Amino acid sequence: MKQIVTFDFDGTLEKKHVQEYAKELIDRDIDVWILTTRYDELHKHRYKANPTLDDLYIVSDMLGLPRCKIRFTCMEFKAIYLKETNVIWHLDDNYEEFIHFRKLKVKTVPIQVNSGSWRNKCERLLKKV
Repeated sequence: MKQIVTFDFDGTLEKKHVQEYAKELIDRDIDVWILTTRYDELHKHRYKANPTLDDLYIVSDMLGLPRCKIRFTCMEFKAIYLKETNVIWHLDDNYEEFIHFRKLKVKTVPIQVNSGSWRNKCERLLKKV
C-alpha cells in the first residue's frame, strides 16, 4: 500500500522549502495531497481574504499534483476530514488544528511546520510504516 501524507497550504506548502520537501516525497513515490481549510471552487467567493485559488493551483501545478489531490474542507477542521483515513501525517502551521486532532483521536499524526524538527518527524513516521 502506498504511503499517504497531507500538507496544509496557507502557512505551510506556500513556503519554498516545504514545496521542495513535497517534491522530494513525490519523487520517492509517496502519495502527497493538499488539505486546506479554504473554500472549494463553488464557495471560494466566501473567503474574503483571498477569493481565488490561483496561488494554490500555481504551487500544485509546479509540484505536478493533479487537482483531484487537493481537498478543501470549507472551513471545517482537518481532523474531521482525516479521521477515517490512512494518512500517515499531516503538516500544518495552525495550532487550533492540532487541538482537534487530539480531541477526535485521529490516528493521522499532525506535525507543526514551525518546529525546527518537522522534517525529521515526517521522515521518522514514514520509516515506521
